[in-house]
Amino acid sequence: MKLHKVTAASAAVLALALTATACGSDDKADSGSAGSGGGGKITIGIKIDQPGIGLKTPDGKYTGFDVDVATYIAKELGYDAKDITFKETKSADRETAIERGDVKFIAASYSINDKRLAKVDFAGPYLLAHQDILVRADDDSIKSPADLNSKKLCSVTGSTSATNVKEKLAPKAQLQKYGGYSECLTGLENKVIDAVTTDDSILAGYASQETAKGKFKLAGFKMSNENYGIGLKKGDADLKKKIDAALTKMVSDGSWDKAVKANFGPAGYKYEPAPKIGNIVK
Repeated sequence: MKLHKVTAASAAVLALALTATACGSDDKADSGSAGSGGGGKITIGIKIDQPGIGLKTPDGKYTGFDVDVATYIAKELGYDAKDITFKETKSADRETAIERGDVKFIAASYSINDKRLAKVDFAGPYLLAHQDILVRADDDSIKSPADLNSKKLCSVTGSTSATNVKEKLAPKAQLQKYGGYSECLTGLENKVIDAVTTDDSILAGYASQETAKGKFKLAGFKMSNENYGIGLKKGDADLKKKIDAALTKMVSDGSWDKAVKANFGPAGYKYEPAPKIGNIVK
């Protein structure tokens, strides 16, 4: 009788242990099978403060071109929209988030370059952007980058865009650095500054906001080439292949064009055709 009680108690402990193991989760980027969905969840890194690119609205929704691209890719990988968790990944944290497994992949105006390729892999590219400037819609005084000499040029603290212009194209530009692009746009609207510079896709997104429509225009200077790619863990060739296939399909079925026009159209963004997979424009 005593032996029977000990055996029953042991069985109960074993059952609890098995239950705990079955219910456990490492809370990483993907609780389903890698890249296949199968009823699991997926965490995707995006920007949440760039209108037109990646923006978290006050009601908790996510909008923007990168969000549309990420959602399309996730669907092709087997995940429904309800299975997606979007996670903010700031520029300085992107490689770390991928290496640590906090996200499955990143779609966050993530330009492909050699320094980043040493740490992560990229699928794509899926958008060719260019460094440009945004000016007031009624300002025709800036017809070339050289016209920025003696003008007040704004970018954000930590950005290299304005420095590139000042060092290479307009050394007499009066560089102003603000905490965010929204502040730059306010200064531009109030004529405190004359131009804002960063990627044309980002500028187009800000200019497409309802409160900004008709107030600003892109100059179209194309001062650099920025190949946006989908960042993923180094060596994950299978996932890279699947994402490349998803991006190719997004272009071929018209979803890519639709997403570009929906997110950037109001700014008159003269975007490049969708780049071919693996075609990095220097």
